[in-house]
Amino acid sequence: DGVLSTDGPGGEPDAYVYDPREPVPTVGGNMCCRNDMLASGAFDQRGVERRGDVLVYTTEPLEEDVTVIGPVQVELWAASSARDTDFTAKLVDVHLDGYAHNVSEGIVRGRFRNSDYLESWLTPGAVHDDTIDMGYTATVFRKGHRIRLEISSSNFPHFDRNLNTATVFGEGAEPQPATQRVLHDDLHPSQLVLQVAPDVRVP
Repeated sequence: DGVLSTDGPGGEPDAYVYDPREPVPTVGGNMCCRNDMLASGAFDQRGVERRGDVLVYTTEPLEEDVTVIGPVQVELWAASSARDTDFTAKLVDVHLDGYAHNVSEGIVRGRFRNSDYLESWLTPGAVHDDTIDMGYTATVFRKGHRIRLEISSSNFPHFDRNLNTATVFGEGAEPQPATQRVLHDDLHPSQLVLQVAPDVRVP
């Protein structure tokens, strides 16, 4: 597990293998409208966080309430062994007893990282910077709680799997594992961006 901090970035890259044949399962989240098939909302994420293909970064216990209102984004510096792959992010509120509930999530697809319409393939092994939009939120991380960020490459079936093959959508392809690296050094300052509202007090 890694540390989430307001201090400057540092440290060696973190790595994991994303295998589309064993995707990270969706556990709750912002979905509509078939709870009989896949439950939406806030659920404990600790089972997901034990997986080897999920990177987890957590703050120290908060010294005071932190109110967040507005868009949530992750600025991610990463590299993949594949020509196309996904990176996912999830914002989590960790309670005093360890219960870790999801707040918001998002995904970026490599081929569409620069445009919603024009494909741009990754160069295997090359570092690229992405923005993962995680929607909007209005929430309070209470004193003593911890803010957590999960980074992975799948959240299925909420988001369809990327097979890491760079094939045309709809064409059959054999899923391929990809080695993913997430960088967080001075030249590659991956970061979670929250809109903190210090003057807003919620009882």
